[in-house]
Amino acid sequence: MPPEELPEEGLVVVSACLAGLATTHDGKAKPHPKVLELLRQGRAVLVCPEQLGGLPTPRAEAEIEPGGSGAEVLSGEARVLDSQGNEVTAQYLRGAREALRAARLSGAGAAILKARSPSCGSGLIYDGEFTGTLVEGEGVTAALLLKEGLQIMSEEDLK
Repeated sequence: MPPEELPEEGLVVVSACLAGLATTHDGKAKPHPKVLELLRQGRAVLVCPEQLGGLPTPRAEAEIEPGGSGAEVLSGEARVLDSQGNEVTAQYLRGAREALRAARLSGAGAAILKARSPSCGSGLIYDGEFTGTLVEGEGVTAALLLKEGLQIMSEEDLK
C-alpha cells in the first residue's frame, strides 16, 4: 500500500494513542481521525508496545541509544534507555513481541504506528541524545513488524 493509503479491508494494528487512549509516555492521547474511523469500523487492533512490555503510563521518555535503531535493538546491538539513564530494552522487546502476536492473532497485514516513537517510529526516530533531533530509522516494534512482513505507516503518512 502506498504510505498515504489505508488498506481497504482487513484489520490494521494501530498505536493505541492514535485511537484516543492516553498511552503516550506523558499520559496523553494523540487521536487521529483516520485511525478513529478504523476503530468505528471495527478494523483497528490497538497496541501500546510500552504498556504491553510492562512499562507504566506515564513513564520517563525513552530513546534508542545514539547510533542505534530498532533493528539493532532486535539483534542485541543497541539498547533503549530512558531519560533517567535506566535501560528499558527488555520491556521494549517484550512489547514488540506482544504487538507482533496481536498482529498474527488478528491476521492484520498492516500497521499505523506513532511517528518518531522508540517503539513505533517508522522512517524517523529520535537520536538517543534527548535533544529532539531526528535520525533515519525505525523503532523496535516497527522494525519487528517490518521484518515479519507487515506494511508500516505512521499517522503522518495518512492523507
